[in-house]
Amino acid sequence: MLPEHAPFSPEQKNALSQLIPTFSPQQSAWLSGYLASAAPAAAPAASKGSAPLTILYGTESGNAEMLADKTLKSAKKQGFKPKMVNMSETTPAALAKAENLLVIVSTWGDGEPPETAEPFMKAFLEEKVDLSQTHFSVLALGDTSYEKFCETGKQVDARLEALGAKRVYDRVDCDVDFDDAYDAWSKAALSAFGVSAAAETALPAFTPAVTEVFDKKNPFPSEVIANVLLNGTGSAKETLHIELDLEGSGLEYEAGDALAVVPINSADVVSDVLDATGLDASAKVTPKGGQETSLIEALTNDLDITALSRAVAKKYMALSDVTALKELLSEEDKTQFKDYAVGRQIIDLLTDFPNPSLTPQSFVDCLRKLPPRLYSIASSPKAHEGEVHLTVAAVRYNTFDKDRKGVASTYLADFAKEGEKVKVYVHKNKNFRLPEDTNKPVIMVGPGTGIAPFRAFIEERGETGNEGGSWLFFGDQRYSYDFLYQLELQDHLKEGALSKLDVAFSRDQPEKVYVQDKLREKAAEIYEWLEKGAYFYVCGDAEYMAKDVHEALISLVETEGGKSREDALAYVDQLKKDKRYQRDVY
Repeated sequence: MLPEHAPFSPEQKNALSQLIPTFSPQQSAWLSGYLASAAPAAAPAASKGSAPLTILYGTESGNAEMLADKTLKSAKKQGFKPKMVNMSETTPAALAKAENLLVIVSTWGDGEPPETAEPFMKAFLEEKVDLSQTHFSVLALGDTSYEKFCETGKQVDARLEALGAKRVYDRVDCDVDFDDAYDAWSKAALSAFGVSAAAETALPAFTPAVTEVFDKKNPFPSEVIANVLLNGTGSAKETLHIELDLEGSGLEYEAGDALAVVPINSADVVSDVLDATGLDASAKVTPKGGQETSLIEALTNDLDITALSRAVAKKYMALSDVTALKELLSEEDKTQFKDYAVGRQIIDLLTDFPNPSLTPQSFVDCLRKLPPRLYSIASSPKAHEGEVHLTVAAVRYNTFDKDRKGVASTYLADFAKEGEKVKVYVHKNKNFRLPEDTNKPVIMVGPGTGIAPFRAFIEERGETGNEGGSWLFFGDQRYSYDFLYQLELQDHLKEGALSKLDVAFSRDQPEKVYVQDKLREKAAEIYEWLEKGAYFYVCGDAEYMAKDVHEALISLVETEGGKSREDALAYVDQLKKDKRYQRDVY
């Protein structure tokens, strides 16, 4: 049935209600195009007294910014006068002017705010601001595989209330599969402000049918062009260079963006889980938000069957009556489960705490959706038109006498052979970009697979110009086996796309040498580049490397700039604010 407000007579509504459902997709597309060309587009309705709305966001990988932009567009349609504000570009005091406030913020790592939002969050949790005139709601993004799930969003929500702001809609905490939760929150939160749209909403103009759009909800089946092992014989590592075909996808990316890969679980892991549960592989189940399918298909294509989190364990515990598991998940001592989960996966939970009463559907209900994996793109679209390249380290290890492997990395290593198709979509990363001005110098620190975006940056500079100069610090275990893209980098040095290259191979001498050690060796020259306006980039391991590089950067600014520790910290913070210190760490 057509909605009540549709501008047709009762007779027209009746006729259309009977006719429209009979159209084929081709007929609907043709009619849309015909009406678009035959009738003028309706003018937008004038907004009367639009209510202001501030959409505050804090983002690490770009998801919060993407959702903030989506909220902005929805709010405009509903009669608001919205504006997006990045936490990195505002202060807590500025929030006092926000009558209506929506906050969308992610949690990075184990309970930390997005890096660009750290200064704001520190001030927000310390400063006293009168927010008694502010009405708010919070959307928290996180990952249930971490102990402090959505911690930053929870902190913001509680702090807003403590400062006197009035919550109009309860906070919603989202896992990595956030689309449905976001949609429900945005509609309810905007409605909770009680703002009506303009008196009469204009009819949307018909638009001709467009070609298929490939995105997160509809990934592109990309054909693998090449899958090449980069390490030499004798290496302890398995690093792959993978090339994917984007022809016909409509997908576009920039150097610095990421590619989301939609993996599937390997057959042996699925088989082990089925054996541990004793469930019938052919049993019919319905994953949350999905269609009915067999249990084996759901475990293969739809569900995360490896990552062991407290959330999964608690759902599993609710289905069993195992005292030992209840004790392990005690709320009084959360360190017990945290310690247990280190090095273990869902298969361990199933074997250590078997539940004979488990059913196929109840097991499926315990599991979260299999998330896509983001990989820094290792190619410039200017250098490889119609292609996208990745640098992937296959993760394989053994803990508690069980062989383990990374879901996506080994999916790409073992399955993504030449000619196979992998589902992908582009994930924008606006916080990791080359300066538009090619006269600006760039310093890149990327050990191991952290070299990926810098391969893209160097190729980009090769196409657009490298007047300002580019300097790469690369490191790995051994020169003979692990010098990724060695010949390419040497060619870039000869041709001028890369100006300087410093390398650190940790296992080639008795004392381990890392990229941060090379930074200290070149401290004077690095500081000279920074003083000339250089941009400083880091990509790779967040837990160790990025922290050590960060400390090395502060230290060299302190020593070479003749600054106090406090002034060196302020210098580095200013680099961040000026977007001259950017990190893509994981």
